[in-house]
Amino acid sequence: MSEEITSMRSIVAVREPQLWCKLCSVIGCYESKPATALVSVSVSVSATASQREKDPGFSMENPDGSPEDPPVVSSRVKLSDGRHIAYRERGVPKAKSSCRIIIVHGFGSSKDMNFQVPQELIEELGIYFLLYDRAGYGESDPNPKRSVKSEALDLQELADQLQIGPKFYVIGVSMGSYPIWSCLKYLPERLAGVAMVVPVINYRWPSFPKSLTREDDRKRVVKLLYWIAKYTPGLLHWLVTRKWSPSPSVVEEKPVFFNKRDMEALKKTEGFPMLTKERLREQSVFDTLRSDFLVCYGDWDFNPMELTNPFPEKQNGVHIWQGQEDKIVPFELQRCISRKLPWIQYHEVPDGGHLLVHYNGLREAILRAMLLGEEHHLYRPSADKVVA
Repeated sequence: MSEEITSMRSIVAVREPQLWCKLCSVIGCYESKPATALVSVSVSVSATASQREKDPGFSMENPDGSPEDPPVVSSRVKLSDGRHIAYRERGVPKAKSSCRIIIVHGFGSSKDMNFQVPQELIEELGIYFLLYDRAGYGESDPNPKRSVKSEALDLQELADQLQIGPKFYVIGVSMGSYPIWSCLKYLPERLAGVAMVVPVINYRWPSFPKSLTREDDRKRVVKLLYWIAKYTPGLLHWLVTRKWSPSPSVVEEKPVFFNKRDMEALKKTEGFPMLTKERLREQSVFDTLRSDFLVCYGDWDFNPMELTNPFPEKQNGVHIWQGQEDKIVPFELQRCISRKLPWIQYHEVPDGGHLLVHYNGLREAILRAMLLGEEHHLYRPSADKVVA
């Protein structure tokens, strides 16, 4: 295994010497631990896009030494292909609701993600929330054929089996936004409204101007991590479970990944990264995270910036919420998307980082904008800020 690490280090250092130096300096690793930088970045992405997950504390083991699956305690539906999807419901009873919203969690998270909304607002607007574990997460079965399209089809089948109705609202957070883009492509007639919060960017989308991505180190980091995850999964699994690889809690303390408001939010957010070393040692957990990452950042069969407005009859059907100080997703590219798709209502939080969904008042603002068309002047960038 040491030969593989040395070989990987040599490839990266030769092909991307500046990136290698940047990774090492940012994470603070030493030359004797060359893989630490890459592992730190991959862990930080998951720790950022997810909330810290309660450790289920596995104690039972299979004969091969791997932990047994915990008993299923959540409600589940059986999909047409035999897989099960776990879900939970919140808000007013479905039968009495005026607005039915499906929330899609991000990388390393689950249906238990923190999306707390004042009860007064829930009752005022008659909101019913449906949260679910995407394939392979939480108590849902994995999908060996996961694709961008399958994410939308899973959501649709779940909604149909629970009789959500012919139309529903969807909210996707961070990496949970790529299933939302898929819904806009494949299920536009089912959508009543859309919100994407700090949605991830796929640098393979062909409509991004090269002038915006050429010097973006994040593009090179994603490209490198994608190559490692796709072609050396065994090596990656070994790396992220080593004692010297950084834990999510360590990464969360590094302001290089979070701004001031993110750091404050982390202190108050109960969470659950499924990326503790104990969980990552489980092959099923690692495989789910790897497949989700590869689908999100791989080649899509459509270009989101060529989509048409699914709500031609109204002006505020689709919303993007982005932090200007987000150190994971570049706000410049979100502005570019809003320029190319002028039917998207773009909101930008000036002092917002990647965890803005946990800021006080932001969840209410997201809901009021999507459901009522309300716009807070602080979150609307002026026209001269939008990149052409």
